[in-house]
Amino acid sequence: MQTGALFSLALYFILMLAIGFYAWRKSTDSSEGYLLGGRDLHPAVAALSAGASDMSGWLLLGLPGALYAAGLVEVWIGIGLFVGALVNWIVVAPRLRAQTESYGNALTIPQFLANRFPDKALALRVTSAIIIVLFFAVYTAAGLVGGGKLFETSFAGLFGDTGMSDYMTGIWMTAGVVLAYTMVGGFLAVSLTDFVQGCIMVVALVLMPIVVLTSDGGFSAASAQLNAIDRDFLSLTAGLSFIGFLSAITWGLGYFGQPHIIVRFMAIRSVPQVATARNIGMSWMGVALLGAIGVGITGRAYVEMNGLTLDDPETIFILLANTLFHPLITGFLLAALLAAIMSTISSQLLVSSSSLTEDFYRLFLRKNASERETVNIGRLFVALVALVAIYIARDPDSKVLGLVSNAWAGFGAAFGPLILLSLTWKRMTGAGAVSGLAVGAGVVILWIAMGWNKEFLGGPGVYEIIPGFVAALVAIVGVSLAGKPAARPA
Repeated sequence: MQTGALFSLALYFILMLAIGFYAWRKSTDSSEGYLLGGRDLHPAVAALSAGASDMSGWLLLGLPGALYAAGLVEVWIGIGLFVGALVNWIVVAPRLRAQTESYGNALTIPQFLANRFPDKALALRVTSAIIIVLFFAVYTAAGLVGGGKLFETSFAGLFGDTGMSDYMTGIWMTAGVVLAYTMVGGFLAVSLTDFVQGCIMVVALVLMPIVVLTSDGGFSAASAQLNAIDRDFLSLTAGLSFIGFLSAITWGLGYFGQPHIIVRFMAIRSVPQVATARNIGMSWMGVALLGAIGVGITGRAYVEMNGLTLDDPETIFILLANTLFHPLITGFLLAALLAAIMSTISSQLLVSSSSLTEDFYRLFLRKNASERETVNIGRLFVALVALVAIYIARDPDSKVLGLVSNAWAGFGAAFGPLILLSLTWKRMTGAGAVSGLAVGAGVVILWIAMGWNKEFLGGPGVYEIIPGFVAALVAIVGVSLAGKPAARPA
């Protein structure tokens, strides 16, 4: 079975590399081409690229695992994310596409903020670039851990005595393919591969619950089995506290500050095409979330009805793929999981590289660097960030995966209010922008360090994005109102 599945994965890898080569031939001669695809993304590509780079392995591992273990009450995180993504497309996308071009044709988020608030340009570029690179090194490592565990679970022993564990072999293979197409093809390669990966992901998520239901008596049989386990398993509210609901639903706030997602908005062909991209992207996200919910719920019914054992709920997708399908289809499904992981890794590597190139190298070392030199330096930074991520991910028992929710909160609190207000509030000042960036990130770090995300005032923990986002919002508004209005550059 491993050979058939590996064959399908090999075809997937070849396809990703071919797309990278195509993108290299098309648009990597300039910084704008390498970092933003020449601002010429088709709406469908931009939409699925934003979705695929957003969801990561959480969509096929984390969400189904949470639903498998606790029931339908866990769906509130998905609902919060859907609402947050919709508001992000409506409020942020068209404004960011227009303003990043009008404010000096900014190619990165830090560059846009610096152009928007020139009196605090250096502080904004340096601070935001540092936050982006540090958080994404850990974020990327978490994705590599997922790739390593996929190979360790599905292809144990296949690679023989290579001197490396199956886990590390999986990490190097995942990183190697991502590095190849990202370094060669830049943003266009990342976006086109994300588009293909998004298609693969949604097909897999729709296919799997249907096969599970048709193989074991349909929805009524599955529902009866789940009610026998726990009569509240299919309830949306059983055991849900107000704090728990708030912590789940406010995941959606994180969307406004995720650099690897909102950078897609900057690359859409034109502002009028943002609406088309939004409709495509939200349709994809809705179907994908429903599919992930179906995997977790029907997967629990399948395991119980067939007397199977599952030690880790987050591997329910892998178990169903290995149990129910022909090896070639299993390989396709595992490719979908790998696609979810790789699409996010590639986006994070490129955003980190763009910040290091535009907000460090060209800012401090080589202000007059040529376009070719800048592109090549960008490729070098992609490799360096990937090597750091591989080093962090080398321990399969590390707690890197647990930091993903913290990184999401950190980005959401640091950049979310900052991006929202910089796009919509003319009275905002550079000092307010710097304070919001520092306060948002600082409150999130403090909240985690104090353990208040796990337990707060003797009750359940409060997700750190809530205090971080509110504190950053207050800081930006308060400092801006206390200072002089920012003058828009000519």
